Amino acid sequence: MKTLVLLCSMMAMLSYSSVAQDIAQWRGPNRDGIYPETNLLKSWPETGPALLWHFDELGEGHSSAAIIGDTVFTAGEINGIGYLYAFSLSGKLLWKVPYGEEWTESWPGVRSTPLVYGGKIYLLSGMGKLVCRSASKGELVWTIDILKEFNGPNIKWGVTENLLADGNKLYCTPGGPEANVVALDRNTGRVIWKCKALGESSAYCSPALINHNKRKIFVTQTANSIIGIDAENGKFLWSHNQPNKYSVHANTPIYYDGSVYCVSGYGQGGVQIKLSADGNSVTETWRNTSLDNRMGGMVVINGLIYGSDDSNKAWFCVDWKTGKDVYSEKITGRGNIISADGMLYLYSDNGEVVLAQPTSTGFTRVSSFKVPFGSAQHWAHLVIKDGRMYVRHGNSLMVYSIKK
Repeated sequence: MKTLVLLCSMMAMLSYSSVAQDIAQWRGPNRDGIYPETNLLKSWPETGPALLWHFDELGEGHSSAAIIGDTVFTAGEINGIGYLYAFSLSGKLLWKVPYGEEWTESWPGVRSTPLVYGGKIYLLSGMGKLVCRSASKGELVWTIDILKEFNGPNIKWGVTENLLADGNKLYCTPGGPEANVVALDRNTGRVIWKCKALGESSAYCSPALINHNKRKIFVTQTANSIIGIDAENGKFLWSHNQPNKYSVHANTPIYYDGSVYCVSGYGQGGVQIKLSADGNSVTETWRNTSLDNRMGGMVVINGLIYGSDDSNKAWFCVDWKTGKDVYSEKITGRGNIISADGMLYLYSDNGEVVLAQPTSTGFTRVSSFKVPFGSAQHWAHLVIKDGRMYVRHGNSLMVYSIKK
């Protein structure tokens, strides 16, 4: 009997541990815009998929939804104060808590999406305040001002970084001259390591954690450079030049087939760099200025890169190996992109959500609808979770059923 009780207890602990370590983060499980959903609608009704619920009092911001289990999290700014929100899957407001001063200057509002990991919720404000709260009730666990603590400057449009965590480490980029990138203990906020890197300011980039030949490497962009750091110990590994006129590099790097692709906008376009076998160095493979994406992200599917150009508002398909344009079309206005179940989901700056099928010769526009609620910019990235699509537009969050 004692053996049976012990076994049951261990199974319960393992089950709890598995649930507790679930993660909801920027642009999906791998931060690459690919959502592992299946059995989704391949077309929508003329008016769009069924709207399950909407909430229209979030305040200003571009924060997407983060969904764990039966809870939906997001954030917004009201009268200069940032708030974290938690909703049930049916749209009931579970709690709303303030976390401090938020960005109210050019393009006001929350810049980042909450990271939910191990029963805690993390957010970095546009003012540089990093908060950790319990995911159950929003209670404060710890907080730190990364700009003051690590001597980093705030930047023209406010600190913008969708936080990254792995195991016990929480990574962020204060942009300080000595502590350029830091890894914090995500349970306490204490410093695990600091990396000087190149000492450049942060650049609106949300980092990637890549697993290259069994080595974890933190990859992000600072003011003029792509940088790689050993994620375990903070050792600076390499950098690659990637400037643009505003030092804005808002797209998360993409790792695929041993190489990293970064695209920066403002005429700089994208570059692919190949990592050495040990990850200690990189070599430029190609550059492409056609897909000049500023902040809409991109997805890589079967060796093809999909995303929108910022200047001529066309959507491009680019070959991963060569960097050559495969095709481009003005399928909708410029915007952000994600993918699930073999389809592309495009959310345009003009408020249109488009379901598209990529083919060998072009984009097939299957369905679309106009976002009915909210105000200001359509900049929040789409999210798909458990057969639902989450659309944020300013003060509104809309949830649609896209399951067959």
